[in-house]
Amino acid sequence: MSKKEITRMPWRSLEEYRGKLYSGQWPTLPEMFQITVARYGERPCFTIYEPDRISLTYKESLEKIGAVARYLHSKGIRKGDTVAVTGKNSPEWTVAYLGILFAGATVVPIDYQLKNEETDLLLKTSKAKILFVDEEKHKRYAEEAENRGLLSEVISLHKGIGTYIYTLDGPTAEIESASEHDRAAILFTSGTTGNPKGVMLTHQNLVSDCYLAQGHLDLYPEDVFYALLPIHHAYTMLAVFIEAISCGAEVVFGKRMVTQVILKDLKQAQVTMLLGVPMLFNKVLAGIIRGLKAKGPIVYGTISALMGISGYIKKVFGVNPGKKMFRAVLDKASLTSLRICICGGGPLAPSVFKKYNELGIDFIQGYGLTETSPIINLNPKERYKETSVGKVIPQVDMKILAPDERGVGEIIVKGPMVMEGYFEMPEETKAAFTEDGYLKTGDLGYLDDENYLYLTGRAKNLIVTEGGKNVYPEEIENEFQLFEEIEQILVRGFEIDKKMKTEGIEALVYPNPDAFKGTPKDQIKSRIDAIISEVNQRLLPYQKIEKTAVLDERMEETTTKKIKRDSV
Repeated sequence: MSKKEITRMPWRSLEEYRGKLYSGQWPTLPEMFQITVARYGERPCFTIYEPDRISLTYKESLEKIGAVARYLHSKGIRKGDTVAVTGKNSPEWTVAYLGILFAGATVVPIDYQLKNEETDLLLKTSKAKILFVDEEKHKRYAEEAENRGLLSEVISLHKGIGTYIYTLDGPTAEIESASEHDRAAILFTSGTTGNPKGVMLTHQNLVSDCYLAQGHLDLYPEDVFYALLPIHHAYTMLAVFIEAISCGAEVVFGKRMVTQVILKDLKQAQVTMLLGVPMLFNKVLAGIIRGLKAKGPIVYGTISALMGISGYIKKVFGVNPGKKMFRAVLDKASLTSLRICICGGGPLAPSVFKKYNELGIDFIQGYGLTETSPIINLNPKERYKETSVGKVIPQVDMKILAPDERGVGEIIVKGPMVMEGYFEMPEETKAAFTEDGYLKTGDLGYLDDENYLYLTGRAKNLIVTEGGKNVYPEEIENEFQLFEEIEQILVRGFEIDKKMKTEGIEALVYPNPDAFKGTPKDQIKSRIDAIISEVNQRLLPYQKIEKTAVLDERMEETTTKKIKRDSV
């Protein structure tokens, strides 16, 4: 372990403000924001480039946030009340989020892509009193509030209709602030029908996770974070939004998950921190590789060899020559300004991880879940391991429950970022923890002797073969990430013997429509079968795919582009 890793404790910088701007072990989110304003008040905070560049400094943001808090207080919102926000990524969304917290209330961020009926259920379940919503849905919820009395008020995040967030204000008042152990947010996890499961996160959960994750990663006020994935999700909320405001960095909001728009934003905003999911990084890399191959086999072969050399030098000597060697390649892909890429929200193929690092981009993986705020593992860029989702971050106690002969078992954790429980679900909360207080993640994996974690899959997705072998479908799915012809793949078990509870392995494949434009179905099936056969050659005998179904329609996904297995 390097000296730099041992001494990287950014949370120590908070001590200067203890007793002045906060008094607990950790500041609350409003206190953390005020600390950043004191340090970097004139720096850009929230920025958007579409259609025109609009930016707020930290001081300007605090003024708008304070006005929202005063307005909410004037409308009867008090400490412990819940207020919801739903909409596309924007500066207004974050001002609403922080305004709710500055009012002492609990924020309920809701997925904007949900159906209206699903949003209604979450509003009712969370007992939200006020809703902030994008203007296109404002009328519907305003009428709903009036007709059914679900909400006392509906506020528009943007101009055009109803009460606009930036016009809000209220009289000066003594607002009762939340403490670090009070509830900051209720985050509803995937699967919103039936009884929605709301993860309760305190201010300590979110703030401690934000700073402790920086034990493995240096952040600077000059950094520019790109908020592309939906910000209601724990991953973007913490790893982009909250991490950025903890260090005085700028947050640039992406509007659309369209590759050309993303690349334009990256270049225009000079983004240094790009956090995404496997699908995003796979598509960007596929575009780079496609461009290199178009130059001919000699050029592609030469660059591939140089990438191998670059990766070796970086891995062995800690020097990164790739940024200069492949500057032209990176510039064409609008990646020149990037300092760090972080992949989360799902497993990434080690081959993809490796190629980004060979190109000179400091590319790392992390791991966590909503119940852990979410980060509990992160690869230090100085000592990354391509097959690992990262080293356990400081103050996290991680264990493997009932490991098998490979050391694989369920991952369980303790730490200051672990949730207080599920909202008004005492039985589900109790079931989520071991008797000695560890959170059961439901994920399977193993730890090496340096405390790096290796994921194998979800416990509920485990396939038990006829030979009694345990197969983890996610490990097999990872093998297909660099095949452009495959848009989606889901590997699962199919029943062979009901009595013996043994399964075979099948793959559901949705082909990439762009790769097969005008191609007859039988030829598509032949190419998919050929890819399956190629991958099977690399797999262990008991992992081989035995059945393949080529789908005509895309499988349903979460907002972080993971396939909803229960819906297939």
